Amino acid sequence: MKTLAWTTVAAAAVVIVGCNLNGKYTVGGTLTGLRGQGLVLQDNSGNNLSLASNGGFAFSGGIKKNNTYSVTVKTQPSNPTQTCTVHNGSGTINKTNVTNVIVSCTQAGRFAYVANQLSNNLSAYFIDSATGDLAAINGSPFAVSGTTPVALAVDPNGQFLYVVNSGSDDVSVYTINYSTGTLTAAGVPTRTGSAPEAVVVDPTDTYLYVANLAANSVSAYIINGSTGLLTELSNSPFAVGAAPSSLKIDPNGTFLYITNFNNGNITAAVIDSATGSLSAVSGSPFAAGAGALSMAIDPTGAFAYVANETAATISEYTINASTGALAAVSGSPLATGTSPESLAVDPAGRYLYAANVTAKNQVAAYSIAPGSGTLTLSGSPIASGTFPINIVIDPSGQWAYVANDNSNNISVYSVDTATGVLTPASHSPFAAGNQPRSIAIE
Repeated sequence: MKTLAWTTVAAAAVVIVGCNLNGKYTVGGTLTGLRGQGLVLQDNSGNNLSLASNGGFAFSGGIKKNNTYSVTVKTQPSNPTQTCTVHNGSGTINKTNVTNVIVSCTQAGRFAYVANQLSNNLSAYFIDSATGDLAAINGSPFAVSGTTPVALAVDPNGQFLYVVNSGSDDVSVYTINYSTGTLTAAGVPTRTGSAPEAVVVDPTDTYLYVANLAANSVSAYIINGSTGLLTELSNSPFAVGAAPSSLKIDPNGTFLYITNFNNGNITAAVIDSATGSLSAVSGSPFAAGAGALSMAIDPTGAFAYVANETAATISEYTINASTGALAAVSGSPLATGTSPESLAVDPAGRYLYAANVTAKNQVAAYSIAPGSGTLTLSGSPIASGTFPINIVIDPSGQWAYVANDNSNNISVYSVDTATGVLTPASHSPFAAGNQPRSIAIE
């Protein structure tokens, strides 16, 4: 196992180095999630680039050394309507071609998937975009190819579902049928460390990481873009803290954060964009509270939040965009009244949602102060099912979904985008399997 080197690591983007004969350098990156038509990017308010498929892209022409670039979305896709967001989109040319711009496209969720730990299967649902209601997909529940599924992730292009199986120490891959949402197992499960607990895919759809709770490590894999199958990095796994319980990657795809439950802290690592390898952020690990369990990062990558189950608090941080270091916000941590289990930030970055806070079996919304990231309770907490263990927000920001571990169902709420307040959907809750642990939206 490779231990993260606890030295200062420059968080510079990895680029192609070389002198161009015309003295100009190109600007490009990776597009993910595109389903619609008509997407047009623009660089420096004049150089347009139409894109019709996911993958690498580069603007024509070039920019001279020491000149600036600024990539924006000129025209959003339609049919279906999508929202594309640019990350790492601006900077200054420094004798290199820029290759780390990330354009991520999302739309209202179409399918929801739930890992049922005790019944050892996956529930799959259609999402009614008008009501948020869930309807079982034909063939649901789907059998898992491992045992004890505890965590899920859909890749940014919506092609594959990754399922972490704690009982069999592996991760399974399923292809997602674009039209029906049905799942088909791809290949055989890939080995992880002992008792894998969490999974995350990087924004470029290139790398996948798994937190191994009992092995105190993170396994890293390269994703085959055609099949979704995984190949473990030669220097994986990477040692982290005790009982790593959750993983988050910042929107720029530069840093990976791992909550260490037994240590009450956060390991922060730099992701090598060329290899997927991890190296330590200077100052890591960063203090959290007892029982650091779940983490959320706002869409701009400016703020991070950690649910501390044992301490019954939420830690609040600012993120240094250059180094990845975390700094506690003034007044952090925030007392929650009971043990928080899961956190999620809405797509606009205005509200943080927390499961099992203020009182047991409740969900609460907190407004995020734009300048500081400080949290303030918004409205009154609302009842969930028994032991709400995971909360996710639909990419449209209109619906919140909560997995209730002990009542074996999914609570659905409409989100007031102006106030952040949650209102139960008219037909909520919806039946799941035995001990639903994790939800993923496609």
